[in-house]
Amino acid sequence: MNNYVQRFLLEDLDIRGAIVHVDSVWQQMLQDRDYPVPVLKILGEMCATTLLLSYNLKQLGRLTVQLKGNGPVSMLVIDCNESLHLRGMAKYSHSITPQPVPDLLGHGQLVLTLDRQSMQETYQSIVPLDGDSIAEIFQHYFRQSEQLPSRLFLTTSAEAIFGILLQKLPTMVQRDPDDWTRIEAISATVLDQTMVGLPAEAILRRLFVEETIRIFEPQVVSYGCHKDTAKVLDMLQSLGRAEVNAILKEFGEVIVHDDICNHEYRFDALAIEAIFGEAGPMVH
Repeated sequence: MNNYVQRFLLEDLDIRGAIVHVDSVWQQMLQDRDYPVPVLKILGEMCATTLLLSYNLKQLGRLTVQLKGNGPVSMLVIDCNESLHLRGMAKYSHSITPQPVPDLLGHGQLVLTLDRQSMQETYQSIVPLDGDSIAEIFQHYFRQSEQLPSRLFLTTSAEAIFGILLQKLPTMVQRDPDDWTRIEAISATVLDQTMVGLPAEAILRRLFVEETIRIFEPQVVSYGCHKDTAKVLDMLQSLGRAEVNAILKEFGEVIVHDDICNHEYRFDALAIEAIFGEAGPMVH
């Protein structure tokens, strides 16, 4: 299994980039979700792009990317920390059918939030959903935020997600503009499925056979979802015993569902008594 992001530099052209490939982590995220193909595709492309963004950050922190719209796919949320621990989810209409990305998402916005422990306030960037694909939406974001011409090439299946990011460095303006067009065209061929499964170095050597490439060490991507019972207990205690008891009386148990990780926590009367008493809680 290969779960990584790997940066590279085309030294003679002043073009930088990165490759992302995620398989077993992606399959963990999909487990028990049963996403329709249109949702799976844009969620995978969102995951690939978020990893590329997170790996490229100048300031380390937890990056949360949300796409919110009024279409059949109403929300996509991807969360990634500086160690590339990834998690994510989608909310969508159950009557969804294959259709263009703008129709799936509808009118809405892309929200990027960077939370760093060293920052008193979180950084947030909001841009409209401008583009016919996930790649185009984020290319629009790059133009606004980093002011670097960028291209994204993304592909997703139920088995793996893959992407490549290209960015012009400011010094490239002194070079032949045809070089950027040529590298874009070459990079588009990477979406050939016979290439996607190869190691990053092999892909880069095949794509840019005539270029001088500096390839950096890869960073491993991990699944960022683990059961956190302590956090749920703190949340229930913050609600207070009276409110929790009211839920217990109405439903016979208290159920807390973690949407982004697809985890469910169940507490019966004995468990609730333990939470607000001296004994340790019993969770089902």
